[in-house]
Amino acid sequence: MANYNSFEEMGIYQLAREQSNHVWHLIQNTTLGQDYKLRDQINGSSGSVMDNIAEGFGRGGNKEEIKNLLLF
Repeated sequence: MANYNSFEEMGIYQLAREQSNHVWHLIQNTTLGQDYKLRDQINGSSGSVMDNIAEGFGRGGNKEEIKNLLLF
């Protein structure tokens, strides 16, 4: 398992950021940008992925993951 100093170093975070940027590009360059409710929901969801990765990284371990595995 790799050790990271920050969540920004993680490949999965970088991929999530790329996808969020792609979503924003679609919003800006298609008719999706005209549907404000859908646009805001999709944009918020794509940003939420990065937020969840950062939050998980901030927990500093895998205790929650182990706990979830033991429940099954």
